[in-house]
Amino acid sequence: MANNFFLLFVFVFASQVIGGLNTKLPPPSYGNTVSILSIDGGGIKGILPTVILEYLENALQSVSRDEKAALADYFDVIAGTSTGGIITGLLTTPNPNDTSRPLFTTKQILQFYLEFGPSIFNQTYAIGWDNDTPHAKFDGKFLHEKAHELLQETRLHDTLTNVVIPTFDTVDLHPVIFSSFKLKTVPSLDAKLSDICIGTSAFPSQLPPYAFKNGDKEFNLVDGALTAAGPALLAISEVIQQLNEKNSDFIPIKANEPLKIVLLSLGTGSSPSDLKLPASLGQFLSFNQWVPILAVGYAISAGQVNDYHLESVFPSDSSSSDNYYLRVQEYNLDPSIAADDTSKENMEKLIKAGDDLLPQSVKVLNVTSFLPFEKPSEGTNAEALERLAEILYNERQVRLKRKSMEKQRRPFIASALQMI
Repeated sequence: MANNFFLLFVFVFASQVIGGLNTKLPPPSYGNTVSILSIDGGGIKGILPTVILEYLENALQSVSRDEKAALADYFDVIAGTSTGGIITGLLTTPNPNDTSRPLFTTKQILQFYLEFGPSIFNQTYAIGWDNDTPHAKFDGKFLHEKAHELLQETRLHDTLTNVVIPTFDTVDLHPVIFSSFKLKTVPSLDAKLSDICIGTSAFPSQLPPYAFKNGDKEFNLVDGALTAAGPALLAISEVIQQLNEKNSDFIPIKANEPLKIVLLSLGTGSSPSDLKLPASLGQFLSFNQWVPILAVGYAISAGQVNDYHLESVFPSDSSSSDNYYLRVQEYNLDPSIAADDTSKENMEKLIKAGDDLLPQSVKVLNVTSFLPFEKPSEGTNAEALERLAEILYNERQVRLKRKSMEKQRRPFIASALQMI
């Protein structure tokens, strides 16, 4: 009898451990932390954050001793703009062969860029194109076909974790934020993920605007960068709204444990601009001459202000461990690397840029000078990602344990005794 009980004990215990490997992440209410992954836009430069994500996914697989561990198993929210939205879609679409696993691993997403990037940004189609050509530089047909082929009928409510993807509607003239949290109140947002990904990546002049209907609602979308090139603040806002609305998934079981935020924000690289305009010269410029300057200024300012807000929310000099914020960005990207250049040379440069970031010291933004500076106390980006993997793994284990205890309402050994 004793031997039978011991074997049953081992079997039940092992079943719970193994069963937890690919179990859906319980909501934050079962733990202490909301985990957010944010991926910026940037065309083919999406290769750079994908390299970083592959490193993190490998670290999670190592710490969990689970070679199938995926980012969607550990993040409560994955947000992406433009190319970051495409990455988000591939990370969170269920694999039809095993719906607990994502359609793509991070390694496969990197291969997606290398294999299909040249067809998405078809340089042959772009021959002869200039700023006066009355159509987009690329026709978008391959991207549309590939998105529908890969994502098929997957809708926003089907994703493996919560998703936030911004776009901009050119008819309604306001942002459209496709958020898993909004589906109950705005059912029209439950669109096909393929349509959402195409819409968020339709950068004006580069790819054509994208129109589609979901039920009675018609969307006319362009790139999410017009709303938020870096979607981290949007994702945080969505979480705060859930707290304000008393969403039970976000209210900690232990009232004395305030909810913390863990945020990983990934950039696609930025290059210093040579564009300098003394006021003495600016007073003589025409409107048309101002346009490119305004475009560059807006793009730089939007990104820096986004970082400014995040550094204010997660101050780098704070001794508090309540929250964790890691920004991984190449602030001195080779200016020759273009967002629509899919030559082998350019894509290899992006892979190298991602690889080179890993051993570099963590950088944070100075909120006065808007210049990045190294923070040696945080170690390298690789070390910070490994720490993050530990944080995410421990949080997942806490949630799974509490979820299991709540479900059983008694120690699992009592269940085993009843089975003897």
